[in-house]
Amino acid sequence: MTTTSTLRPGLRDFYENPAVPVASGTPRTLRQARMLATALGPATGTPRTVLDLGCGDGTAAATAAPLLSGHRIVGVDWSQDALTRARTHLSYPVRGELGGGGLPFRTACADAVLFSEVIEHLVDPDAALDEIRRVLRPGGHLLLSTPNLAAWYNRALLLAGVQPVFSEVSLRAIHGRPGREVVGHLRLYTARALREFVAASGFEIVEMQGAPFHGVPRTLRPLDRLACARPSVASILLLHARRT
Repeated sequence: MTTTSTLRPGLRDFYENPAVPVASGTPRTLRQARMLATALGPATGTPRTVLDLGCGDGTAAATAAPLLSGHRIVGVDWSQDALTRARTHLSYPVRGELGGGGLPFRTACADAVLFSEVIEHLVDPDAALDEIRRVLRPGGHLLLSTPNLAAWYNRALLLAGVQPVFSEVSLRAIHGRPGREVVGHLRLYTARALREFVAASGFEIVEMQGAPFHGVPRTLRPLDRLACARPSVASILLLHARRT
């Protein structure tokens, strides 16, 4: 989900393209879903409401759904094409965006927000977290994931003078870094920067975990999984925070 009011036509077209990758893989989705399931606890009585902001085609929510049984997952995206595809996975797809007039939800309506692989695409992440804080009830949970600028291989690449993985210099082609997919990242975070940014936006940091990245070459995947034990060098950052 991107602030559409700030997009030029070419950038809007880029994010509307179904071929553009929208997630870092099933292992990340499952790890994040387990974190959320632990935070929410078992569903008893009234279902908890989880907003999946930037839900894309809904496959990530569908993967997480068995771990969130009894809770209500509402998928939100500004792309009508994405929502059309998401309807095969989600019972509650809603069109909305973080910019402009804000999300189409009342204040303090949600028990949790999933914000997966979105913040790195935003022009104005400050406004996005303000809006997330508005729709979360006091004590509500934010589960955010984003690529790690300081992943173990990026540290080595920078020492060699190579552009880091996950970073972009163009929306048309890859230049100066490994990989074959243009993913449209506008901002990247280290573990320290992400903690500080989210805390400054009115959230209490609960925990941070690491997750692997499916794009790592097969021979290096065991090392990538080992790096998850130390989030500061993991491929993907998984942050759990609560609205203060």
